[in-house]
Amino acid sequence: MRLDLDRLPTDIVLLHRVVRDLAATVERQDQELKRREDELETLRLLLAKLKRLRFGRSSEKRDPDQLQLALEAIEAEIAAREAARPPAAAPCDADRSLKPVRRPLPAHLPRAEVRHEPEGCACPCCGGPLHEIGADVSEVLDWEPARFKVIRHVRPRLACRACETVTQMPAPSLPIERGRPGPGLLAQVLVAKYCDHQPLYRQSAIYARGGVELERSTLAGWVGRACWLLTPLGAALGRHVMAGAKLHADDTPVPVLDPGRGRTKTGRLWVYVRDDRNSGDRTPPAALFRYSPDRKGARPADHLKDFGGYLQADAYAGWDRLYRDAGMIEVGCWAHARRKIFELYEATRSPVAAEALDKIGALYEIENRIRGKPPDRRRAARQEHAVALLDALKRWLEAQLARLAPRSSLAGAFRYVLAHWAALTHYPNDGRLEIDNNRAENVLRGVALGRKNWLFAGSDTGGTHAALVYSLIETCKLNGLDPYAYLRDTLGGIADHPIRRIDELLPWRWAATQTAAVA
Repeated sequence: MRLDLDRLPTDIVLLHRVVRDLAATVERQDQELKRREDELETLRLLLAKLKRLRFGRSSEKRDPDQLQLALEAIEAEIAAREAARPPAAAPCDADRSLKPVRRPLPAHLPRAEVRHEPEGCACPCCGGPLHEIGADVSEVLDWEPARFKVIRHVRPRLACRACETVTQMPAPSLPIERGRPGPGLLAQVLVAKYCDHQPLYRQSAIYARGGVELERSTLAGWVGRACWLLTPLGAALGRHVMAGAKLHADDTPVPVLDPGRGRTKTGRLWVYVRDDRNSGDRTPPAALFRYSPDRKGARPADHLKDFGGYLQADAYAGWDRLYRDAGMIEVGCWAHARRKIFELYEATRSPVAAEALDKIGALYEIENRIRGKPPDRRRAARQEHAVALLDALKRWLEAQLARLAPRSSLAGAFRYVLAHWAALTHYPNDGRLEIDNNRAENVLRGVALGRKNWLFAGSDTGGTHAALVYSLIETCKLNGLDPYAYLRDTLGGIADHPIRRIDELLPWRWAATQTAAVA
């Protein structure tokens, strides 16, 4: 509407209508401008997040110059020591420790000695006989590619000439009956695929370089047979995980081939971690993976039907029915809440976001001091220090929300924290709980790395197999064990192992058996 100021109406009612129309137009323009500003801010934040994911660091540390500051502090300390040291003083241990030291080669590696003798046994100067008075020894670390070998099982048939009885030892137990792969080769295929992230087609090419042609379909059949053998062991591992009083839970998408549609669908890998080492508990940690073709809330409800206790997870709505119907206690994740603020800080360098990160960082400082302490000491320290910081943080967030634009991204991040405040502030009341859900997120890193290599699972069955092997491999990692050695020994004997004693093959029980055998 264009308004001619030289020909304004004289009617008061008409003037009021004109003013109202102008006010409405200005309001609509303001709303449209605000909407565009919000959209621009959202796109700017999304661009910054994508740039950080593509080109930046995965770490969420705030100060990229911390290392440089630390180096400058070390250099200043060295300079101060040099100035205070007498000129003839010998170097002290502290200065010596700042220099890189070459570590000795591991003592358990086999040694092959190569002697370098001079030609002839006569002195090159006078021709007299030479006698060894010592030797200089230097060690070099070398590598030999893995090699295949064929084990021939020979079972002689022995006959008695008196009664004509024929005696022969029974055939040895093999993971695949009348199959060719030994337990070591099966373990190598599983570890290479699920731990070292080498797809089967790539393994096939590697084995071909060693002179052995193994088709991808053959390797896939071996993986399926090995998983069939390991299924009871996965069930035993699940019983151990569900017996805990606290679980860390998370999930991640997995592309799955969808035959007939020319594309992939999205399945989910769920992980449930039992790990109470931070509170001084010596119960062996373990990770249980489960696969599902979708992310419906019924999936975790089925996975956790035998669990009752504290569930530490993100704010996924599918967990709500567990808190509501199954009686589980919700424990929030401060790392997840902090990440939203950190992404805004990375994009905008907002001083308000920086202050929020500092306040959350103070909570983590308390956790660093009490890590590994018994639950009662952890709870006492949190009640003494963390509770007051949390109360102050809540008041500060509420005050900032009154100042920030309601639709700003930072206000949204703060509202997220306050909306989940009850779950986020549950951890100070129990020393067994953690401040965040990083236990589960760390276990899922292997899946994220593998996903970049194998691109997609071949079927829902392949997703189930992956969940089983990931459970065993990640549990070995949590207990500091070699997944290959564990799977090689387990696959070598699980076919003949009594099912009622399957718990004896759990990773930590296997490690105890190995230690006892060595002793």
